[in-house]
Amino acid sequence: MKLHKEGTVTLILEILVFSLFNYLAYTYASKYIACFTSIVTGFLFIMTLNFFRIPKREFERKEGVVYAPCDGKVVVIEETIEQEYYKDKRIQVSIFMSPLNVHNQVYPISGNVKYTKYHPGKFLVAWHPKASTDNERSTIVVENDKISILFRQIAGAVARRIMTYSKENDRANVADEFGFIKFGSRVDLFFPIGTKINAQLEEKVIGGQSVIANY
Repeated sequence: MKLHKEGTVTLILEILVFSLFNYLAYTYASKYIACFTSIVTGFLFIMTLNFFRIPKREFERKEGVVYAPCDGKVVVIEETIEQEYYKDKRIQVSIFMSPLNVHNQVYPISGNVKYTKYHPGKFLVAWHPKASTDNERSTIVVENDKISILFRQIAGAVARRIMTYSKENDRANVADEFGFIKFGSRVDLFFPIGTKINAQLEEKVIGGQSVIANY
């Protein structure tokens, strides 16, 4: 396991701030307050390490398979109108990431990046029905000779920094990293009508390993 590069600044700041808090507590406060400060700052630092962890995984990278773009729980499977790029009816699958999940995102299929766009927006809770269209978000479309899929990183009430590494005309390789969202969030996928969806509501999925659909 390693730590994601997006956590470097956050972890350095925590070390500096928590060290200062502990120094002041042990220098000027009672031993009970000092002990409490150590426990709280230690817990927060461990939680931050856990959040930015990137476990070592093996990826199959099979053809005709759409893999989960992130760790989390499937909270939506429904037909809807995708209004940004396709502007037609699609099958939407949404995966909610809690702060305890690994928070990097990987390409669900291989192909070419046809479209990317960042949208500023609100910070509704990630499971809110309007989060997909109203929240801060970043949209990516990847196409190959068999399928075109749109997937969207969505910020939540706590997550307020979306990092997207994809650029138009990039080559996307399934299970390679394309982004990161800090502290709780959601990823939506939009499939052509008729795509065989393998995911189930409330199912827990693993990025780059769990099969969401076949084409």
